[in-house]
Amino acid sequence: MLDETVHFLEGRAVNPEDDSYFDLPSCSAEVGSLYEHCRRAIRHGLRYGDHGLPLMGSGDWNDGMNLVGLRGKGESVWLGFFMCEVFRQFAQVAQLHDDPPFAEFCVEEGARLHQSIEQHAWDGEWYRRAYFDDGTPLGSASNDECQIDSISQSWSVLSGASNKEHSLSAMNALEQRLVHRADALIQLLDPPFDKSKMDPGYIRGYVPGVRENGGQYTHAAVWAAMAFAELGDSKRAWALITMINPVNHAQSAAGIDTYKVEPYVISADLYASPPHVGRGGWSWYTGSAGWTYRLIVESLLGLRREGENLHFNPCLPAEWSSVKIHYQYHQARYLISISQIPGDGEGASVMLDGVIHKGKSIPLVGIQSEHLVEVVFC
Repeated sequence: MLDETVHFLEGRAVNPEDDSYFDLPSCSAEVGSLYEHCRRAIRHGLRYGDHGLPLMGSGDWNDGMNLVGLRGKGESVWLGFFMCEVFRQFAQVAQLHDDPPFAEFCVEEGARLHQSIEQHAWDGEWYRRAYFDDGTPLGSASNDECQIDSISQSWSVLSGASNKEHSLSAMNALEQRLVHRADALIQLLDPPFDKSKMDPGYIRGYVPGVRENGGQYTHAAVWAAMAFAELGDSKRAWALITMINPVNHAQSAAGIDTYKVEPYVISADLYASPPHVGRGGWSWYTGSAGWTYRLIVESLLGLRREGENLHFNPCLPAEWSSVKIHYQYHQARYLISISQIPGDGEGASVMLDGVIHKGKSIPLVGIQSEHLVEVVFC
């Protein structure tokens, strides 16, 4: 697939005084392999500010923070973690694609960016969110509003790019500051934007505690649960998915009256502002639903497919002794039994049709057949 030829698009550059424009790009006569498109995209993103962090422009994941780096100097801490993950994964792709120089380039860029994050993004107990164009930090204990933002903490774990001690501290801060078990919601940031002189953008147009402005943004809440699972913290990971699960918001008449949206689909957000605490908004949200599916299947049940191999890394509640999964791969059916036994968390064994396999994975075959898989971990 990486060798498939694809046309580029052509369009004018965005003017310095604009944050965007609407137009119809044309198809360029220039073509390149999909692999070359990836290489160019990565190199195009190598734009850093004074702290060695990626430029934020008019928004990163959170497009509501569209004024943080509008003048071309603001930097995104979250995007730094995200790019570290891109470098890590694409280094492997480049190596497999017989391009060792670019693989080495990705490794070196990732290491340099990691160093900048640790030097300039650590706030003392958690990671900052960004820097404004004038160098003012965002997501810092020194701020009046938005002292902590969840996605920098979650991605310090998910990217594997931070100091482990810092990540543990950051995730503890996330739980203490942003997880509200009594109300079953997980804030994106706190305190909400309201009256301070900081103007991050149109996120301030939302009422404090609503949507991205200090409410639960489910997309980010799922990342937090995935991060706890990545740390092997099944207790907190399952506590968060229990809170995210829409069914649990509608188990009583009072709960239904509070939640007010469908309990069988994912909502984009939950309000954290009285008198509407716990109210859902923008339901049928497919982006968050997709991440929730990955959280359950990959992070918690521990199934992850790579090519024609199925990997196992379960993160089950302590009180679960076992779980059974029926997994379909083309015409083959895999009857998977995962058992959890007391231990130090280091041991694991995988057996396919009575034969023990080294590591934590099995090969998949697509022909019509049925297979028994036994996974034991502690």
